[in-house]
Amino acid sequence: MAETICRALRDGAFEGEHAPALTIKDTIDTPLGSFVFNHILTQLTANILAGKSQARGVVLVALSRPPSFYAELLKDKGFDVSSSSKWLRVLDCYSDPLGWKNKLMERGTVRNPYEETLLKTSLCKNLKELDKVLSSIIELGKEIVEEGKGRFAVAIDSVSEVLRHSSLPSVARILSHLRSHDQVSCIFCLLHVDLHEAKVAATLEYLSTMHADVEPIVQRTNGQRNTSEDLPMVEQSFKRGKFHVRFKRRNGRVRVMREELYVEGSGIKITEVSSEDGFTAQSLVPKVQFNLDLSEKERLDRAKVVLPFEHQGTGKPIQIYDGRKSLNESENEEKQASVEKLQTTEDSGRGEIIYFRDSDDEMPDSDEDPDDDLDI
Repeated sequence: MAETICRALRDGAFEGEHAPALTIKDTIDTPLGSFVFNHILTQLTANILAGKSQARGVVLVALSRPPSFYAELLKDKGFDVSSSSKWLRVLDCYSDPLGWKNKLMERGTVRNPYEETLLKTSLCKNLKELDKVLSSIIELGKEIVEEGKGRFAVAIDSVSEVLRHSSLPSVARILSHLRSHDQVSCIFCLLHVDLHEAKVAATLEYLSTMHADVEPIVQRTNGQRNTSEDLPMVEQSFKRGKFHVRFKRRNGRVRVMREELYVEGSGIKITEVSSEDGFTAQSLVPKVQFNLDLSEKERLDRAKVVLPFEHQGTGKPIQIYDGRKSLNESENEEKQASVEKLQTTEDSGRGEIIYFRDSDDEMPDSDEDPDDDLDI
């Protein structure tokens, strides 16, 4: 499933369509969303360097981690950070999101407070002005493609940090502009769901073509607190979780996939869902107070029951009495009635009433059933 996500981001946008977008969501119960974000970032970088991706580079918006963290991450994964200026730009919104350090430096209170890194960065000094942030992302992306017709990917490591300084409509508008930009190949971002109202997650899901939920292995009921006996389970939630992904296809259908992820060192490992712990198997069994299975005697008795629509007999036509007279009986009675009527007419010398239809459109009277020829 993670490979499917990386493949969709690698392939990028189709001609005339918006760029694919992924929203990664986690909570305090299972705070593994950053591991998933780093995994997708490194996988997309590998595809870009191998020439397999539509994007020629990545614009990383660093909000929750400093640029030096991502420099170490890429270095640990085996990437040449010294040549990262060819395929990576970092918009540093972490070091000074409101411009306070810059004002202190202008007054001479402190010297340059910004740390140096091998990554090519651009400093964001006011996160509240999202229009300038959008312009900075586009400018950094154009530096990667060198004003050509190529495309670039956008990675936002924490939308929750942006929502601390800006409103939800403003953030949604920026994401929509990025998706519709003709040089953006794909977008992926991280959201901490339990820090916001439900409408925030719903809005980002609406704007995304894929959204991945990192959920705990064991769900807790509302109001249930952790006890000393639950400490091993709580520690496990920081290393293991469910990975639930929904894909919105181009035809409008939704595809749902579920896997498990494990933290291994500085990375993650994603595997298929297993029922070893029993939680998956138990959730599929309905909780009822009666037995749903049949005994052997009940199966035999059910097999002996003859249903009404099944043909019976020795191969002869089935005669089903429906409360009406048979056709032969009706013909015999009509012949006998006509003979008696003839004899009565000849004996009495009286006439008979003859009915003429007023028009040819009038249907003649008939005692025959129009459905009599159906073999029921």
